[in-house]
Amino acid sequence: MVSNIPANITAPLLAFDVQSGGQFESENRLILLGHGLAAGSLGNGQIAPCNSILDARVLTGAGSMLESMWQIARLNAPAQEIWIGRVEDTGTAEIRTVTVGAVPAAGGLGVIEIGGEPVVVEIAAGASANQVATALAAAINAYFNPITKVSLPFTATAATNVVTITARHKGTYATGIDIYVPVLESANAFAGLFTFATTTPGAGTPSVAAIIAAMNDDPFEMIVSAFGDATNLGLFKTLLSDVSGRWSYAQQLYGHVFYPKTDTGANLTTAALAQDNWHLTMIPRFSNGGFAQPDYLWVAGFAARIAPWSGGGANGDVSRNQTGLVVEGLSPPRDRAYWMDYPTRDAFLKSGISTWQVNRNGDVLIDKIITHHQTTAGAPDTTFRDVQKVFQLTHALRQFRADLAFEHSNKAIANDNPDNLPALTTVKDIKATLFHSYRRMSGVLENPETALQQMVVTRDAGNPNRVNIELPLDFVNPLDIFAGLARVYSQFR
Repeated sequence: MVSNIPANITAPLLAFDVQSGGQFESENRLILLGHGLAAGSLGNGQIAPCNSILDARVLTGAGSMLESMWQIARLNAPAQEIWIGRVEDTGTAEIRTVTVGAVPAAGGLGVIEIGGEPVVVEIAAGASANQVATALAAAINAYFNPITKVSLPFTATAATNVVTITARHKGTYATGIDIYVPVLESANAFAGLFTFATTTPGAGTPSVAAIIAAMNDDPFEMIVSAFGDATNLGLFKTLLSDVSGRWSYAQQLYGHVFYPKTDTGANLTTAALAQDNWHLTMIPRFSNGGFAQPDYLWVAGFAARIAPWSGGGANGDVSRNQTGLVVEGLSPPRDRAYWMDYPTRDAFLKSGISTWQVNRNGDVLIDKIITHHQTTAGAPDTTFRDVQKVFQLTHALRQFRADLAFEHSNKAIANDNPDNLPALTTVKDIKATLFHSYRRMSGVLENPETALQQMVVTRDAGNPNRVNIELPLDFVNPLDIFAGLARVYSQFR
């Protein structure tokens, strides 16, 4: 680096100019986009770092979508830097009713699961339907899981044998929140007791536009949205555009969006094929599969589970195969017909849809997370299919930029530097920096000697102040498939 001590001073001086020797450290900041409550201190359209469950509750309100998204994200990434962005809800809050029928005369223990959380009511012998309704409404409002720190996504009231539950936020999202009376090892007093109805379907689709504006030019490598409708996906594609967005030369902020979608297999495929874009990743679920947790928790859990590796460029974690990672806090579909088998996973991946599995313990596992990228200029192309490639590229570009800035900023460009003046640099010097940077990133890039042969660094013919670089990058790849042959003998010859 060039010293700030001038070359033409005369008076005696013994001094040191202090400058950084250069130390690049990759960033991987995750932001969750969802709804908060008026009780929270974070306003609509605002973003904030969120470090603890107390922060999440104070900022977004107990039982809010964002609070629960933060909780499952932290469960899967204990040391991850997490931000939250409050998206304003719009439309109508969903209202459902639970009508209590003939109560067992002997009473008993009743359990109902709401969003995967067990709400327990002890029914006294001889209790009336209205008493059960009142007790259930009170249990819903008071519910707090002391282990996970979760509150419920509904509030409740009771009147004349009926519990009326209302979603905490407006919008269609609440349709996907599960309410279920489970089968217990002992008798469940709620079994067959309730009649469920949706009296007011949730309506309204929010916009992430205000949050995108609030993100400004802050870096967010992993953007996790609870909303995956076409309008918001369009906003995200503009945000991450290669031409004018965060991936363009003008911004160089990078980033990737993860979003959930619940639908039939056919509709999921149609939706994914319509999004030929490597800046988007869908976490899919099937309609009517019996999913306990809502889809916005699935996408938050999946993205957070891979976040520690996605930021691991220096040690090669970013390049790893992710198959088999357990996503904490999620339950598998109750209907095993909706557990993804191999043909389903293979077909989904060919259509740009990420996949998951369920093991024999009932854990939800990552199978393979991919982007929607399918073609380039109309021709099939899998270059940006694996989500690892997005974060490998982010790390590599930032490393190259950091090294170039340290070695060559505030210098003059010359064709040669015979006196090795520190104020000058040449295209050979720049190419050497690029090669050494490339070679140091062995966990991300491979074949540096071949890359050096293909690397082109030249001064621009029309602008002598400009250097043009063609930089080929050969990335290491996640090891996804072992294909062996087991040859069986009754007796070795």
